[in-house]
Amino acid sequence: MHRLISLNFRRHFYRVCMAVAMVSLISPDASADMDKIRASGKLSVAVYQDFTPYSDKTGGIDHDLAAALAKKLGLKLSLIPFPAGDNIDDDLRNMVWKGHYLGFGPADVMLHVPVDRSVMIKNDKVEILAPYYRDTVQLVRNIKAIPEMNGVESLEGKKLAAEKVSIAAMVLLGESSLRENVTIYLSAIEALEKMKAGEHDAVLATRAEIESVIRDDPRFEITEAPFPRLPRKGWVIGMSVTKENVELARLLQAAVNELFESGEMASLFAKHGVRSIKP
Repeated sequence: MHRLISLNFRRHFYRVCMAVAMVSLISPDASADMDKIRASGKLSVAVYQDFTPYSDKTGGIDHDLAAALAKKLGLKLSLIPFPAGDNIDDDLRNMVWKGHYLGFGPADVMLHVPVDRSVMIKNDKVEILAPYYRDTVQLVRNIKAIPEMNGVESLEGKKLAAEKVSIAAMVLLGESSLRENVTIYLSAIEALEKMKAGEHDAVLATRAEIESVIRDDPRFEITEAPFPRLPRKGWVIGMSVTKENVELARLLQAAVNELFESGEMASLFAKHGVRSIKP
C-alpha cells in the first residue's frame, strides 16, 4: 500500500471519486507492487534485531529463511533488521505498510508475525500468511539437580531463571513457592548459557531458544512446563505483506510450501539446533 499511493492523496481521491476510487485502490492491478520488486531485482525482508535464534548480528533462522525466499523468487536479498516496537501493531505499521519514523522501511515482507485472528482484525492494511513455525514455552532442567519432574513441587528450592518482560518470567514470579529462587536476565539465551555453566537448575523459555542453546547436551532434558496458565498449543508465526500485494503473497506461500515439501525448511532450522515444527 505504501508503494501505491500516499495517505494524503488517498484522502483527496476518496473525496473526488468516492466508491470508484475505493475500487481503483484495492484492485487496479494486483501485480503492480510485484512488478516494482522484480524491476529492483531485490526482495527486502524485515527481521527483528537481537532475537536469537531467529535473528542477531551473526545470522539466524529468519535470516536464512529470508535468503531462501528471495532465492525461490529469483531475487537478491535485502535484509532490514529493525528494533521491536511496543507491540506487533507498531511493527506492522513501521515495517510493512508505512515505514519507520527513523527513516527505514517499509520492507516487501516482514518475518516472524503471529498468525493470530485478533492481530489480523486489528491490522487490516496487511495480509498475514505462510505460517512456518509453531513455538511453545518449555522447561529445560539439569537432570542431576532435578532428576524427575512431578509438577511445580519439583522446582521448589531450585535455582530458576527466565528472560525479563516475558511470559516465562511472569509465570515463574507468579508462583509464591518459586519466586525467591528466580533470577531474571536480559535474554533467555543468557539465562540458558548461565544454566549450562552450572549457575541454575532450570530455565523457562521458548522451545526454539532452548534447543538453540542446549542442542544435544545430555546433561539437560526439555519437558512441558508444569504451569496451566501457559498456552499449551503455543503460537504460530508467519509473515506479512501489504494487503494489495496479492501476487507477492501468493509467491511467498508457494515458496514456504516448497521449503517444507523439499525438506529445506527442516534443514534451515536444524542448522541452528532447532527442530522444525510445521504449524
